[in-house]
Amino acid sequence: MTTISRREFLNRSQKTGWGLAAGLTILNNAASVWGTPANEKIVMAVVGVRGRGSSLAPGFASRGDCEIAYVCDVDSNLFASRGKSIADVQGGKTPKFTQDFRTALDDKSVDAMIIATPDHWHVPAAIWSCQAGKDVYVEKPLSHNCWEGRKLVEAARKYGRIVQVGTQNRSAPYNQAAKRYIEEGKLGRIHFCRVCNLKDWGNYPLVKDSNPPPGFDWDMWNGPAPEHRYNSTYVNGWHHIWRYSGGDIANDSSHQIDLARWLLGVDYPKTVYSVGGRFDSQGAAETPDTQTVVWEFPGLIVNFELTLYTPYMLKISPIIRESLDMYPYWPQCATRIEIYGSEGLMYVGRHGGGWQVFTRPKLQEGVVKDQKKGRFPDPEHKENFVRCIRSRQRPNADVEEGHRSALWIHYANISYRLGGQKLVIDPKTEQIVDNPAAMKLFKREYRKPWIIADA
Repeated sequence: MTTISRREFLNRSQKTGWGLAAGLTILNNAASVWGTPANEKIVMAVVGVRGRGSSLAPGFASRGDCEIAYVCDVDSNLFASRGKSIADVQGGKTPKFTQDFRTALDDKSVDAMIIATPDHWHVPAAIWSCQAGKDVYVEKPLSHNCWEGRKLVEAARKYGRIVQVGTQNRSAPYNQAAKRYIEEGKLGRIHFCRVCNLKDWGNYPLVKDSNPPPGFDWDMWNGPAPEHRYNSTYVNGWHHIWRYSGGDIANDSSHQIDLARWLLGVDYPKTVYSVGGRFDSQGAAETPDTQTVVWEFPGLIVNFELTLYTPYMLKISPIIRESLDMYPYWPQCATRIEIYGSEGLMYVGRHGGGWQVFTRPKLQEGVVKDQKKGRFPDPEHKENFVRCIRSRQRPNADVEEGHRSALWIHYANISYRLGGQKLVIDPKTEQIVDNPAAMKLFKREYRKPWIIADA
């Protein structure tokens, strides 16, 4: 019996594709498959552990071939609980703690940064990470505005860094199959696509400014945003405040928008038009609770619809996400994509929802012509990132792809904020043509010292 090393096994797996095919088996219990020597592990730091980072960090640590060496968060009150959850899955080894993630950037033993901050910190933290020689896993949406996203692409290329955006759907085998299905022409000609984000997320009151709680570095949390006193409303409700994010089209919808753009194989729209409103206006939220967008391409219209007052619309449940034979009830699926082809209608669900193609035979009832299911692709997306750190190949959700998807969001919000102006896009420069008011929203002002200089 011939034995091979773990590194040789992984190299062969990459060349043959066997590792990807077997990914579900391996990733379900990664730590039991390979006991990686400490000096071969990928050393990581996580930036932001209040939300998404609290699951990303132990998720990477539990693989067995990664080590979380730093927990970086402006709120030191989170250190004990987050440190324990990581130590529990990496053999009791507790990470170091710091409120300033630049401490981890200065540590040459750190290979990669996991950035799970609010949106306004994604690009500054990622650029500084690239400049420090670190690879980056950065949460969606990639950027806070059009200009800074391109700056991150430039930094990633200049410093030769792997930058994976947290749009996991690109790593899902069932979505990859959907893309092949469309590319092979099985759906026929496609001239219309609808992207939905129909949920329940009400407004919330604006509390008074105050002093930050002990252990909370408000100045760093606020970062590049305009100067302001601490306000707990901003910390807890930043998704719907313009200075920090772009609303739920940037938050949840970025998954569906990126998936739709990838499936359709399109990049820059010719024109963008968006209208809507914050109709539940009694509260602190600034971004719309009702919004529609039209992105126009040659021979194709992509329409987006958002509501945040519809509790009867259902995000795909964990039960369906992890099932291999259950599909969402599409009329009430809050996060669905509808692709209208001349040969059928494809419904696509993100994060394990699967896809089904419906056709209409001679009878009135529609029928399911084709379908494919798959699980929530978070493990596969992490696996792709780790493989690309080792191989130096570009990842499934490369920074350029994340930037172009984020541009759709930013263009839409610029149109909305200008009262529904129709924007014309120059694909060579990514800028908005003959519209000075729109270009004022193309970039933000950065508060010193949290500025983005040339890469």
